[in-house]
Amino acid sequence: MPSLFLIGGYRVFFWSNEAGEPIHVHVCKGTPSDNSAKIWLTRRGGCIVANNKAKIPRSTLDDLCEIIAAQHELICSKWKAFFLVDEISFYC
Repeated sequence: MPSLFLIGGYRVFFWSNEAGEPIHVHVCKGTPSDNSAKIWLTRRGGCIVANNKAKIPRSTLDDLCEIIAAQHELICSKWKAFFLVDEISFYC
């Protein structure tokens, strides 16, 4: 489970068993758990909230999405390196 970065106590990470899915990250407060928010990265450099199981307040989640979108290139690079892929599939 690679952790990418921390933002105000929220951890942004991948689950190591999700290589077959389009690129996305999970976000939760503290230690990663199944109750994390899932955020898809889009082809155009944005992101879409798939779910908010972590129950992160909407305004905080919006701020986190802005930061995640700003780190799109870094996240894509880390996804490729971790999952050993040359191409990334996107949700949209």
